[in-house]
Amino acid sequence: MTILSISRRVLRYRIARALVIIFAIWNLAEIHLIQHRIYEAEYTALRHRPQKQERVYIASINWNNELILRSHWSKALTQLILKLGRENVFISIYESGSYDNTKDALRELDRELERMRVPRNITLSPVTHEDELAAPAEGEGWIRTPDGGKQLRRVPYLARIRNLSLLPLQDLARQGITFDKILFLNDIVFTPNDVLKLLDTNGGEYAAACSLDFSKPPNYYDTFALRDSKGHESIMQTWPYFSSAESRHAMKKMSPVPVASCWNGMVAMPASPFIASSPLRFRGIPDSLAEYHLEGSECCLIHTDNPLTVDKGVYLNPLVRVGYSGATYTATHPMMNWLSVKRILQGLWVNRLRRLGITTWLKEAVVRRRIDSWRALGAGNEERGELCIINEMQILHKYGWAHV
Repeated sequence: MTILSISRRVLRYRIARALVIIFAIWNLAEIHLIQHRIYEAEYTALRHRPQKQERVYIASINWNNELILRSHWSKALTQLILKLGRENVFISIYESGSYDNTKDALRELDRELERMRVPRNITLSPVTHEDELAAPAEGEGWIRTPDGGKQLRRVPYLARIRNLSLLPLQDLARQGITFDKILFLNDIVFTPNDVLKLLDTNGGEYAAACSLDFSKPPNYYDTFALRDSKGHESIMQTWPYFSSAESRHAMKKMSPVPVASCWNGMVAMPASPFIASSPLRFRGIPDSLAEYHLEGSECCLIHTDNPLTVDKGVYLNPLVRVGYSGATYTATHPMMNWLSVKRILQGLWVNRLRRLGITTWLKEAVVRRRIDSWRALGAGNEERGELCIINEMQILHKYGWAHV
């Protein structure tokens, strides 16, 4: 072996070692910066208290939620009312034919709200899913499935129930009683401080502000409604979630994340569009479009329909994390940093690799072709909520809902 070849091998080794060291330093520096930003954001949020006092209309729909109502939800709601002031809130709850003891849990809550003298409307509907399915299969919301039968779509049903929870808002507006914000609450574990942080997202200026929800952490839950700033689905269910640079960089800094749509357990929206002359309402995509094996969440379409979205923006607040059980909530609120070194490193590189793939593009192309086929059938076939639409068909079931 010549001296020259040995020198070349040594040089290659030194270059490789230097690259490895640079790579390691780069990763460590990025992890340290992200953890510092997370700590700084969490610490600032703990010390900050919103200065603006707002009137809030709190809307919730309930179905088979007895356990969470009794264990967390009802208590958190009453604590929230004390924080906001009972004179600044109205509670609207619509329960839709539960099979468990949700009605009894809500009656107990109603008695407590009566004791607190909180203005409210709690509707306990006797109409079950089974009753809905037994109705004549005609009118909007019914769809012909591949087996030739007709089934009731899930999303238009949910949209109708959500709109029923907003009926008191209209009645109050006619009486001159108005609100600054609407707070939509799912069946989640939350605290009053979570709500205060959410209401103060982006200094209180937004068309919508959403929490981040978890059922099986570290995976977030509501993939159906969340879209990044470019209108794409998240490319992963774990941090940092997004493909668009704007959404991804904001998530790394734990600042309000610009998105095209979100829901994720808890949402605050200005009340004004909902009491306008042409009021904003929840809806599904047209039945004729859904028959192409497509569906879009009513909780996504509400943002594409909202006239405030373009000017004020929609934000996901990563400092507000809610869960669908006490254990889940605790898991997303550890004593130390929310994200470990391992999770940050893994998230950064999985995200980078997935951004190189074409899976999202292929999924969107399938949806786009079907929408184009539907549009070609008539001049009136338009859907402004295209970003919400996915390749699924969802129908109501006696005990919930199902894919077809």
